[in-house]
Amino acid sequence: MQSLPNLFLIGPMGTGKSTIGRLLAAELHREFFDSDHEIERRCGCNIPWIFDVEGEAGFRLREAQVIGELSRKHGIVLATGGGAVTNEASRQYLRERGTVVFLCTTVEQQLRRTSRDRNRPLLQCDDPAAKLRELFAIREPLYRGTADLIVHTDRRSPRAVVNEIKRRARQLAHPLRQDA
Repeated sequence: MQSLPNLFLIGPMGTGKSTIGRLLAAELHREFFDSDHEIERRCGCNIPWIFDVEGEAGFRLREAQVIGELSRKHGIVLATGGGAVTNEASRQYLRERGTVVFLCTTVEQQLRRTSRDRNRPLLQCDDPAAKLRELFAIREPLYRGTADLIVHTDRRSPRAVVNEIKRRARQLAHPLRQDA
């Protein structure tokens, strides 16, 4: 499976990018990175603090820098933040340097998965469901335009999603070999 390029996971918050990314990397014996965790590690502070001090625009610039650096590595799995695709440079790095997998799920599933997480600044509002729908309406064309594969995660185990990603990414890497 080492013949597969870098695998980059994109999609809205709560689709399982980090969980699936860790499992995928372990199964492929690859290094795993989460761009949000890398930003926090480098800054020494959490994402809500960065949003408070620098705003979303400042955070997105940091994110693009981290994605630019991490995507230069070889043989990695990278889980990106939900809004990474809003930055053109980030989209370009991802498209040019690996296979991009758009993980998608319903707003209801996103709410279940993120309801107790206070580390999501965009959901600290009166109506998180409306905010998730608004973000998806804006970002969905960017996810689709960046992705090589689209994988649904609703009502599926992380292992089932990982198996689908591996199978479909292998087919992309070797389109004439259907037996792989």
